[in-house]
Amino acid sequence: MHTTISPFTLASWKGTSPVGRKQSGWQGTSPEFGDIRVVYPAGPYAREKIVTAVEGALIPTATFETRGIHTDVVFMPTLNRATLRVGDEVVRMSRNRWAQTHRGRSLRMTYLGDAYTLTAINRWAYTLSRHPGAEDPGAVVTVRQSGRGSGKKATVQAVGRVLPVDVCLAALFCGVNRSVLTKLGAVRAGFSRIITFWLNLLG
Repeated sequence: MHTTISPFTLASWKGTSPVGRKQSGWQGTSPEFGDIRVVYPAGPYAREKIVTAVEGALIPTATFETRGIHTDVVFMPTLNRATLRVGDEVVRMSRNRWAQTHRGRSLRMTYLGDAYTLTAINRWAYTLSRHPGAEDPGAVVTVRQSGRGSGKKATVQAVGRVLPVDVCLAALFCGVNRSVLTKLGAVRAGFSRIITFWLNLLG
């Protein structure tokens, strides 16, 4: 079902899981798709794994999972060694780590025959584009995060008629570290991994 949506806002939240683990996320209500909630880290919990999950009244459930020793020192999944699932379907992902532009560094995804591109606008904003098809003009969802502390929010707006999975994926990436989609962010992430490696080695 393709739908034209009104802009809506997701507010940040912090809480505790049933097993006592600290969690963060985003939640809000879309006039067309109802309540939406993003949570990280989401269970089930395991060593060297961190997961962000999104669910809502009228969108599919999706998870973004990262595995590796670096997950012990991050608070949300990264794009490295990641698996994205919408329901039980694994979404194919690829990106050019060496590209010089934001567009070139975009995360490219394929879900049930639809092609998507996640592109950074800057550190705090991004677009999720569903590519046009033979009978589908596609859509672009833009997410802009702002504020600090408990006042953080993410504004979501779309151009074109969106699918429930478009809104699902756009919201999900609020809870994913997208820094490597910018060249400067990739450099910062590289230094962070080096420092973490030496701290773990010396600790």
